[in-house]
Formats: sequence, structure tokens, C-alpha cells
Amino acid sequence: MNPDLDALKPYPFEKLAALKAGVTPPEGLAHVPLTIGEPQHAPFPAALTTLVEHQAEFARYPATAGLPELREAIGGWATRRFGLAGLDPERQVLPVNGTREAIFAFVQAALDRTRPARVAMPNPFYQIYEGATLLAGGEPLYLDCTAESGFRPDVDAVPAETWREVQILFLCSPGNPTGAVTPLAEFQKLIRLADEHDFIIASDECYSELYLDEAAPPPGLLEACAALGRHDYRRCLVFHSLSKRSNLPGLRSGFVAGDAELIAPFKRYRTYHGCAMALPVQRASITAWNDEAHVRANRDAYREKFAAVSEILAPVMDFPAPEASFYLWPAVPGGDDEAFTRELFAEEHVSVLPGSYMGRPAADDGMSRPAADDGMGRPAAAGTNPGSGRVRLALVAEVAPTVEAARRIRRFIERRL
Repeated sequence: MNPDLDALKPYPFEKLAALKAGVTPPEGLAHVPLTIGEPQHAPFPAALTTLVEHQAEFARYPATAGLPELREAIGGWATRRFGLAGLDPERQVLPVNGTREAIFAFVQAALDRTRPARVAMPNPFYQIYEGATLLAGGEPLYLDCTAESGFRPDVDAVPAETWREVQILFLCSPGNPTGAVTPLAEFQKLIRLADEHDFIIASDECYSELYLDEAAPPPGLLEACAALGRHDYRRCLVFHSLSKRSNLPGLRSGFVAGDAELIAPFKRYRTYHGCAMALPVQRASITAWNDEAHVRANRDAYREKFAAVSEILAPVMDFPAPEASFYLWPAVPGGDDEAFTRELFAEEHVSVLPGSYMGRPAADDGMSRPAADDGMGRPAAAGTNPGSGRVRLALVAEVAPTVEAARRIRRFIERRL
């Protein structure tokens, strides 16, 4: 087997299962999981209806490029949402089976192993960024996201000689797990940096439609390109999906859009990769991308939960004011996120995800070089994990169980005051 598989770290939920092993929670309390970021709101009904109406098309092979009608629907949505001059549906849009699949595949297709192949990513982060990098023969460069940097990557701390080794910069805005939003000016600064050092910006924007202020939707990378008059979106790609926007995580439908010079070879890779989207799924996706009413209703539901949970937990936990996504990122009293998680489960039957499981320890050199536990030759004690001391709360269930979980967490903390 590929020896690079040995470099992969245990997935956060695998570590969580080990942490909770042998713990018996109270029988009288129903389990409330706030761990996995899987929307529990009802899927968009019209998309499901369309899926059934076109079920006979499961008998046909789909094309890698997707239906023209789907690419046009995606291009129209992105143009409206981000104020673009337009997206060429033939050259600048590619349907994919969700952002996870596309992010992983893109790194395999894009990374040039004949030269230094560093992939910069926020830390803590979505684990696929790291796994894709390691299996493509690259080296992760972890950019710490701390309170001091607004829970966004501190790109100013990275010296020019390091940027010259970077081939891909991953952004996640709104952020997972922090919920932080990258401002338009920061996107534009990064675009200029990519031009200077010749790297690709891959912006994971799968949470972009879950925001709290209806008058202030999060900006996107292509929006920043358009504001600079950069309508070819050179060096820039965005990744979007219907999982969070339309409560359709099982549909596995999303898209990549941006630089046609990157889309074309990626499409060629995908022709061999064999990951074309089933035709009924494409039809359902068209229905979803063309409707905004259900997305606004979805945001309303998340706003209600954020308001209720924030009111309950703010007196006993410190967390950044949420801007977007469906996560809270609170610091835990005492600072031990693993102990907090295990004891909370044991006493209140509520599951949360330790923040340290989503981050990596890094050296104190401003560049977040990996610690020795990933084979880079540095002792783990050489740096700190920016996820340590926090937990991720995924507010994905309906209002009642989410509020119940928040009350149990507060009760758990208050017993220790």
C-alpha cells in the first residue's frame, strides 16, 4: 500500500470515540450530540421531489462536466450572490460530489512533487486539507488561528522564503471550527500575495450561506477578484456545496468555480478519477441552487438557536461572537478540553468535540511548522495547539434539543464553580 497512508492522523471522531470509551452516561438523560457538522434540519423538499421525478435517469451514465443546465444554474447563483460580472458555465464552473471530495481530489491533481510542495492551511482545520496534502506528497504549513488574529490565519507572520515554497493556500470562510469570516480586503491582500509568490488560493466556502446578519452576507474569494477587476479569477478557486445551504448532506452535490486554467486540468483528472454526479442528483441540485426562500428560512432557524444558546452559555463560557456557520467555539473552564469533553459526557450525556482534535501543535516561529508527531523532527512540546482549551459545538439539531444541551453544559460548569 501507499506508504503515505501511514502519515495520516486519526480522524477527530475516531479520537473522540476512544476518549469516551468505557464511560457510562446517565440513563435518564437522552444523548444530545453537538459533535458532527451534519445539518439536522429538514432537507429542501422540492429538491427531493425533483430527485424522484428524474429517478429513471439513474439508468444513464453522467458526464464529468455535468449538465449544461446545472452549470448555468450554479453560475447564475454565484453571480447573483457575489456580485460577479459572470461565470462562464463551460470553462469556469465544474459540478462535484460535495466539497470534501473535490478538495481532496484537487490537491492530488494540482500539487507538483518535483519542487517544494507546501500547502498552507488554517489551524485548527478541516482534516481533509491535511490528509489530501499528505497523500499528494506535500507538506502541511499550519497557520494558527487564535483570538489575537481574530481566529483567522495570521498570514503576516509567514516570511517570503516560506511563501515561495507554498503551492496551495487553503482558506475556510466562514471558518470551521471558529465561524470567523474573512473580510473582502483580506481576500484581496491574499490574491496579491498569490501573484507575488505564484500559489493557488483554494477557498472552502461551504458555510457561506449560514450567517447571522441578513444584511451582511460573508464575502467570497471570487467577489474579491471581481472587486479588483480580475474577472478571469486567476489563481483562485472556490468550493461550495448544498450540504449546509439546503440541508442536503447526503446528496453529495457541490461545485468548484474560478480560474478556467485550473478548472480544465482538474476536469481532465476527474475524467479518470470517475466521480461524475448522477443525473437525478444534478436535476435536484438545479432546483436547490435556483431557490433562496428555503435558505433564508434555514438561516432564521440557526439565528434562533445561536441567540438561545449564547444567552445560556455566555455567563459561564467565553467564545467569539459568532458571525457565520453553525458552530460555537468556546474556551472551557480550566483549559483541558479533553477532560471537559469526557466529564460532560459522563455527567450530562452531551457530546462535544475537543478543539485540540482539530488542530496541530506547532513551533513558536510564527510559521506554524509541524511538531514531531507528524514526522517533521520537532518535539511536540516545541509549540502549542491553537485548538487546545476549546471545544466545538455544532448547533445542528432542532431548537429544543440544542437548548437542552446548552442548559446541561451550563449546569455542568456551574457545579464546578
